[in-house]
Amino acid sequence: MLTLDLTNAPRWHELSPGVRVQMRPLTTALMVATRSDPAVEAVPEDASDEERAVAFAKALARRAVLAWDGIGDADGKPIEPSPEAIDALLDVWPIFEAFQLTYVSKGLLLEQEKNASAPSPNGPSAGATDTAKPARKPARTARRG
Repeated sequence: MLTLDLTNAPRWHELSPGVRVQMRPLTTALMVATRSDPAVEAVPEDASDEERAVAFAKALARRAVLAWDGIGDADGKPIEPSPEAIDALLDVWPIFEAFQLTYVSKGLLLEQEKNASAPSPNGPSAGATDTAKPARKPARTARRG
């Protein structure tokens, strides 16, 4: 059953011990807006999938992040979220991975579920038929010499 959260309230996500970020829910409007973000559209056509993923994640985070705790400047003073600070935060590999896992992938879980194949009734290969036939080994003949 699909459960709808009709409040659309922002939620806190822990990205690492002591670092949490309050974000908007991952909605269709947010995803559509991110896809047409100038930074995403500016990614060259020959860019790698990884470069595209980073550009998209940063654009999404700039739209989604509302507040955070446990993030400071070089002197350890707490700072507020800004586009530059959000980009710098996602440049930290473990934070990027946590953002992808706790926010993006959970939001896309429904999309992944609808694209999955239904399992066969009696196991993953019960309905499959064997189309491969074992190769015949050539007969060995002994040479007499």
